[in-house]
Amino acid sequence: MTTLAIDTSNYVLGVALLEENQVLGEYITNLKKNHSVRIMPAIETLMKDCGKVPADLTKIVVAKGPGSYTGVRIGVTIAKTLAWTLNIPLVGVSSLEILAAMGRYFDGYIAPIFDARRGQVYTSLYQYQNGKLTAIKKDQLTMLADWVVELQALDKPVLFVGNDLPIHQAKIEEVLNQKAIFANVTEHNPRPAELAYLGKDKPGEDLHTFVPNYIRLAEAEAKWLEANGKIQNG
Repeated sequence: MTTLAIDTSNYVLGVALLEENQVLGEYITNLKKNHSVRIMPAIETLMKDCGKVPADLTKIVVAKGPGSYTGVRIGVTIAKTLAWTLNIPLVGVSSLEILAAMGRYFDGYIAPIFDARRGQVYTSLYQYQNGKLTAIKKDQLTMLADWVVELQALDKPVLFVGNDLPIHQAKIEEVLNQKAIFANVTEHNPRPAELAYLGKDKPGEDLHTFVPNYIRLAEAEAKWLEANGKIQNG
């Protein structure tokens, strides 16, 4: 079983090949560059370096969001196209779950963070239970100020993970003090191999109904709907 994982949901672009439980290879960058131009060459290079051809793939796993509207859409579109063309299963995994997986050996809760601007964050809460990553609170878009107050009530420390932490770290520390633990800088990039591992045993999803998890509409789409509603109401 050879799984190809694709993540373009945020600045990090990552692809990985997993054969059974062995990581054959990974390609990962954390650059604000056009994922739509770079993702296919990255996949092709990784496949070639690992001595694999498309016919060897048995599953596609993709980061389905939340994150950058354009980034999520690029990854999902390519993953669906490959799965359809090769007639193999497609699995979507939360982009926040991939990030939370980096806290495998942390004895407490794990809160992955993506900045959503205007004081908002995409976040969720996870915990490893009997070696399995378990969602305690679902993916959500919330004000950071409200989120840290909610986390105050927890009975264990919280590990915060994410490249956007420097934007919010001061506010988190102000409210949670010693309860807040911050991951090392090398742990902030979601690993595509973790994505492959999280999705390799999950059942395939319906390609026709599979959609990204944006949580909120893209700003342009939201404005269009708002304007359209005003026209209808007028």
